[in-house]
Amino acid sequence: MFLTGSETTSSSVEWALTRAFGSNGQSESRDIKSNEPKRKFEENDIDNLPYMQVVIKELLRLHPPLPFLIPRETFKDTKFIRYDVPKGTRVLVNTWAIGRDPKCWDEPMSFKPERFLGSKVDVKGQHYELISFGSGWRIFVFLPLGHRMMHFALGSLLHDFDWQLPEGVSPKSINMVESMGITARKCDSLKAIPIKA
Repeated sequence: MFLTGSETTSSSVEWALTRAFGSNGQSESRDIKSNEPKRKFEENDIDNLPYMQVVIKELLRLHPPLPFLIPRETFKDTKFIRYDVPKGTRVLVNTWAIGRDPKCWDEPMSFKPERFLGSKVDVKGQHYELISFGSGWRIFVFLPLGHRMMHFALGSLLHDFDWQLPEGVSPKSINMVESMGITARKCDSLKAIPIKA
């Protein structure tokens, strides 16, 4: 519970800030600023920021916090597509590969949050091309909390700070390689300078 509640959120927020630098991040952060800059970012601000919501969907598509869903085990012999899956088989769902599948996504390796503008595709388990939190009756139980916390953490960081890269670092020089394990973190941590807005 602690791993999924903190490690996945911090890894996703780090990827969001990294992607923001590589795709007009400063203008994206300006969109997230409220009309009252002295006011703190609040949870109810999330619903008024549709672009941040599609950024997070695209982030979860390209960089799911858990590359594999929690393993499942078949409780009876099953036929799936052309495959016979015997009872007791451990099944892993590779959400990382699904999010990069050209059969599901146009330009799957490009970070394009706009693909979700006007789209009903969501991470709540109804669209199998985007199942970062699982689906069905085995969906991640803390989905509402985790999803909301990711939006709140990112919104707060972009609302309260302007972000700059250190001297000598450009968006193109940021290492975008993932470190695969239980979670999919960046290989090299993002180093960025927060400037109080």
